[in-house]
Amino acid sequence: MRPMGLSISVGILYDQARNDAEGFEYHRSAFARLGRALKAEEISWQEPEITDPPGTRTFSGGFPYGYLTQLRRILVLTDFGEPVTSALEVSEHQYDLDCEKVRDEMTRFDSHLLCHSDSAGYYVPVDFEDPLFLPDEAEVAGAGIVGSSQRLLAELAGMASSIGIDLDDGGVPFATGEAGPAADPAMDRPFETERFAWYQLHRACLASIAGGHAIVFH
Repeated sequence: MRPMGLSISVGILYDQARNDAEGFEYHRSAFARLGRALKAEEISWQEPEITDPPGTRTFSGGFPYGYLTQLRRILVLTDFGEPVTSALEVSEHQYDLDCEKVRDEMTRFDSHLLCHSDSAGYYVPVDFEDPLFLPDEAEVAGAGIVGSSQRLLAELAGMASSIGIDLDDGGVPFATGEAGPAADPAMDRPFETERFAWYQLHRACLASIAGGHAIVFH
């Protein structure tokens, strides 16, 4: 069984409308707050109304929180042009040093993968340059940090080859079944955890952009 961790949903209202009335009302209100806060930043987006059956792609997945840190480490090593190793291949000391680099890069406030809550919040399918930092009074989950699904997808594409994922000219992996959403990664193979997190986020981005839905971390 996979350890408890981050859940990722695209089109979350579809399931909750059928199975969780309280959750449905909570997330619908949260989406309304998010839409208003984005409008104040001159970004036009609203979570689409639900239909039954769903008229667009949805996604549900997730992974342990530590996988996100490992994937962020890969992004930073790739961007720095440094040798890229899996979390399984480095000493604890080196891993800690690499995580310091991640924290330093977060302070640049320009990466949609790095600048986001580990456990809550949103990516929306609008292409804006830098992550948004919404004011506290907006009451948007994830400390008000909102990313772009398009920019997250681009960052994932940029690091793909570093962890052995080959993309076609359209940015689609040639072998999408290697670490699917229902699979548990093999913990003794290099890059398995990083690849697992990559595939989950990549599929969430594609569903978000195709259907206009937010990616929800919860």
